[in-house]
This record gives sequence, C-alpha cells and structure tokens, in this order.
Amino acid sequence: MASKVLLIMCLLLLVTSRSTGATGHRNAYATMMYMGTPRDYEFYVAIRVMLRSLSFKFRVDADLVVIASMDVPAHWIHTLEEEDGAKVVRVENLKNPYMSDENHDRFKLTLNKIYAWSLVEYDRIIMLDADNLFLQNTDELFQCGQFCAVFINPCIFHTGLFVLEPSSTVFKDMLHDLELGRDNSDGADQGFIGGCFPDLLDQPLFHPPPNGTKLNGTFRLPLGYQMDATYYYLRLRWSVPCGPNSVITFPGASWLKPWYWWSWPILPLGIQWHEQRRETLGYDSEMPFVLIQSILYLGVIAAVTRLARPSLTKLCYRGAEKTTTTIQAILKAIAIFSIFVSYTLPFLLVPHTIHPILGWTLYLLGSFALSCIATNAFLLPILRVLTLWLGIVGALIVMAYPWYNDGVVRALSIFAYAFFVAPILWISMAKIGSSLHISLEREVFLPSRITESIQPTSFNKLY
Repeated sequence: MASKVLLIMCLLLLVTSRSTGATGHRNAYATMMYMGTPRDYEFYVAIRVMLRSLSFKFRVDADLVVIASMDVPAHWIHTLEEEDGAKVVRVENLKNPYMSDENHDRFKLTLNKIYAWSLVEYDRIIMLDADNLFLQNTDELFQCGQFCAVFINPCIFHTGLFVLEPSSTVFKDMLHDLELGRDNSDGADQGFIGGCFPDLLDQPLFHPPPNGTKLNGTFRLPLGYQMDATYYYLRLRWSVPCGPNSVITFPGASWLKPWYWWSWPILPLGIQWHEQRRETLGYDSEMPFVLIQSILYLGVIAAVTRLARPSLTKLCYRGAEKTTTTIQAILKAIAIFSIFVSYTLPFLLVPHTIHPILGWTLYLLGSFALSCIATNAFLLPILRVLTLWLGIVGALIVMAYPWYNDGVVRALSIFAYAFFVAPILWISMAKIGSSLHISLEREVFLPSRITESIQPTSFNKLY
C-alpha cells in the first residue's frame, strides 16, 4: 500500500514539473534569436545582457526563454543555457510571405515571434525584443490578460514588449493566416500581430490587481512599460505619469542601438545600457581586441616620433611635364585617401559592443596614430591634419555635457558648435591641399648625384 501511494506521489510531482517548467515557474520572459543579418553577434550580446539583468539584477520570478532558430551556433546556445540560465527552444524559421518587398527583407524572420503562443507549458509570457532596457522588475505584468501591449504610437501598439497567454489554437490560427498571406501593414511581426488584435486601442488600461490574481481579456499597457527612448531626449529625463517607468525601448535606427559604442554620447541613454552590461555580463570577450589595438597604435606613434620625416614625393622625378603632372595627381589622391583612412579604419576596427568610453578612446588613439603616418609621409602640417580630430573631441565634450536643461538646449548647443567648427574645418582642408601642392612642387627632383650624372649627357645631346 505504501509503495502505491509513493508511486502516485511521484507521478503527481512529474506532471506538476512538466506543467510548470523545469524550474517550477508558471510564467516566462521570452525573446527570440535568429541568424542571417550583419548584426547577429550584437543582438546575441544584447539578449545576454537583457536576460542577466532580469535574473541577476531584478530577480524576476519567472523562467527565461529564448526562441532560437536551428541555425543559431551551438556554442551560443550552450552559453545561454549554462551561463545565463535561459531555457532555449529550437524552432524552424517561419516563412515570411511578405518578404518579396525589398524594404521588408530585414524583417523576414521576425515572424518567429509568434512561436511564443506555442509555449503552452506557461500561463503567461512577456515577449521581448533585445533592445529593451529594464529599469525595475515587471513581474506584475503576468497578471494581465490574454493579450496586452503598449501604444507608443498613437494608433499602433508596439511588439517590442507584450504579454500573451499561450494557446495552441491561437498559434495554429496564426500559422493559417500566414499561409493565406493576410494583409500586413509592414511585412513584419508588428503589422501581423497588430492585425490579430485590431481592437486593442479600445480596451481598458491595465492596472495590476492588488491580490495578485490574473485578469482575463485584452488590455492596453501604460506607456511606462514601454517608453520610447525618443521621448527622453526632449527633456533628458522621464516624466511618464501613467504607470511605473519600467522599460525603455529603442525603436529607432538599427545603427544607433544602445549597445553600439558610438551611440553615446550621441544618444545619452546608451550609457545606461552599458552600465547594465558592466554590472551583469562584463566585457571580457572584447578586451583582448582592445589591448591588441591599443598596443599597435601606441607602437605606431612611438615609431613615427622617433623616425625622420620621409617624403613619398621623392619617388617622383622631373621628367616629361605630362608624366610629372600625372604623378603629382596620383600622389595628391593617395595623400587625401590616407587621411580619410586615418579617420575611418579605426572606427571599423573597434569592437562594436565595447563600452563607449573605451570605444571612443580607442578610436581617437587609432585615428591619431594613422594621421601621424599620413602627416610624416607627405610633409603635411600636423595641426591641419588633426583639425578634424580636435573637432571630434570637442563634439564629444559638447554632446556629453551633463548640465543641459533639456534636449532642445542640447540640440541647439550641438548645432551651434557645428556651425562654429565647419568654417575652421573647411580652411584646414584648403591648407592641407595647399601644403600638399607646395610639397610636391619642391620635392619633384632626383637626388643630386643622379642629377649630376644626367646633366653632361643632356648637354652633349644639345650640342
């Protein structure tokens, strides 16, 4: 008899564990990951930071789920599971029937988001994009109904964060709608899911019940659960009265996401994302590249300062006028291109997701080192070549100035600085051109020994 009771208890525990997930949670924060874009690694890092901030910083009472396509690298999956504590669900990419439009190609795999409705082992799921910055715990959202989302646009809710109740029926209906190619306003998950819940704007605003019970139905979430970072830049602070200021989203240009080092101080909120990364994930993966580049640039600067100033223009000689003009034109183009490379190559080499202070420091160090090479090679005035470098440093100081009253004053200050610096930069470019022309004119000669050996031959031919 005792053995039968024990067997029944074990079966009950097994059923309970399967119904509540591996860790016993009935709810989950979920995000998706797929491959096929130039920014796959950056989004992988962003997902890790978001998951770690939820689990280690805000201590959410829920599972962390990553809906990953089958082509996500195995070592990424292992890291997400073993180091970040996520449950990874592997899925096949859903074919996007709207991807024929060239403008929608970058959204061709975002419809994988609807797999969230297939996670029926959970009662509620908060579905997230990777570009969410959490400011506090949002577990109260699990009390929301079958579907809840925020209208950061007056007429269209945003799918960067929404609450759903998983349902096999809803999931199958969505797959059927995909096969039919139902109308989609943007060719991505935003337009498709928006079409599934067209009446959400008319639904009541969500307020979490104090007793912790789950609501039924659909609700609009207060704006504080999905604050558009664009609003922040108007006042350089938050003042959202409807609901808690919980989550910031960055729906703008993909090359200004908060994890890119160049996004700050252009967009001040980028530093907050990096502070969360510093507190949770760290920068161990990028630091070897930073150290190698720093040593290389410092070595270049040391070598240039110890060497004499060689001139590439001495490769040129006084021959036919046409040949001389052609060589001078080529050398001018090489000199200008070298200055251009001095300011662009270091930008491309800095690890994209490094901390902004490290990123800008490494960029300025690299551009200074390469500018010194161009200056010495073509006998250019160093101050003129570094005018742009100094202008960039000044722009960073103006943008990062911490005591602006609001975003409008900050924007006007940046505009005034650009208006003041533009003529100086233009004059410096003209001076570089003049110096380069004079340098080429002076240096178009053979070394004296060769010149002396040629002169008698030329004299004999004349007479």
